[in-house]
Amino acid sequence: MTTLIRPFAALRPEAEHAAAVVAPPYDVVSADEARELAAGRPNSFLHISRPEIDLPADTDPYSEIVYRTGAENLDRLHALGLLIRDSSPGYYVYRMRMGSHEQTGIAVTASVAAYERNRVRKHELTRPDKETDRVKNMDALNAQTGPVLSVYRADAKVKAILEATKTTPPIVDVVGQHDVTHSLWRIDNEATIAALTEAFEAMNAIYIADGHHRSAAAARVAAERANRGERSASAEYFLTVVFPHDEMNILDYNRTIADLNGLSPEAVLEQIGNRFIVRPTDSAVKPEQQRSFGMYLAGSWHELRIRDEYVPESDPVGRLDVSLLQDHILGPILKVGDPRLDPRIAFVGGIRGLGELERRVESGQAAIAFSLYPTSMEQLMAVADAEQLMPPKSTWFEPKLADGLLTHVLD
Repeated sequence: MTTLIRPFAALRPEAEHAAAVVAPPYDVVSADEARELAAGRPNSFLHISRPEIDLPADTDPYSEIVYRTGAENLDRLHALGLLIRDSSPGYYVYRMRMGSHEQTGIAVTASVAAYERNRVRKHELTRPDKETDRVKNMDALNAQTGPVLSVYRADAKVKAILEATKTTPPIVDVVGQHDVTHSLWRIDNEATIAALTEAFEAMNAIYIADGHHRSAAAARVAAERANRGERSASAEYFLTVVFPHDEMNILDYNRTIADLNGLSPEAVLEQIGNRFIVRPTDSAVKPEQQRSFGMYLAGSWHELRIRDEYVPESDPVGRLDVSLLQDHILGPILKVGDPRLDPRIAFVGGIRGLGELERRVESGQAAIAFSLYPTSMEQLMAVADAEQLMPPKSTWFEPKLADGLLTHVLD
């Protein structure tokens, strides 16, 4: 029977090797950053998720040798015993702690069929080149390595099971990037597995928070293998860690623009003033509520508040702060086109701080920067439920799942 989720036998590091293996997600570090992070760490999972770091710097990251190198590196870690395969399917309780923040989810494999029927709900488009990259990566590894970060509406039954599991010692407890502690517990009791499967089956949907390229690629791999007559049950499900919506931590996802579209700073301020209340400030602006924005321009910060008449009443996408900024400043004034394609716009995760916005403008890398209030989980789910799409880079989730802790083998 096809269910929304099902257990899987993970390929994972032995506890004593976890610190040497775990790595940040492949898509939050550049190739140069990955090389630096993996320097002196021959067993880092970055050698699998970003194998171009083991090849000459001018190597095309989408070339076949890159994917072959990743597969060889995964095989090596397995052969050395740094990675082990659990002997039977299970679920895995996954807790992340970052400072005072804690969130506990469950690692499962989710149904590709449910994804295609919108029970695994999406809120972003994907870029074809990035999606194809993950398809080739999965095919070469015969595994899905980076988990999709997903969300379910908080459920008391699920929470009770996860909390009870956490009363026992974890099988892995390791500190990763940004001093985030990642802890795993394995659930292999058949009755508990059945109870969790049933609890998720009763849900209308789960929601992709971060990992649209991974999930889309998994669906493509399943379809392509079926078309080749290589259908397997494992390939019909993809790896995800699902957290309750009320434990998620969303940071701001800020913007910089390379130039002012030929306008002077004074002209930009004048045009923005037609639709926003503009207030100069002596310090960096971190918005404290929706519909407010910070702007760094010509060495000074300004606080912007959009006038109420320009906020649509019932459009779940149009009401998002990222949409208000695009629709009323970036598009009409700075002439930024499709944010997915326009090379003049860059996105800066809130984890990097407001100082990064100032640095980019002062260095000449950008001409203007905007800080935003974080999108809420309720807004994300409302967009997904309406089967609409959010603008790109609307959410920055922190902490991030670690790569290398759990791998789903497609056997």
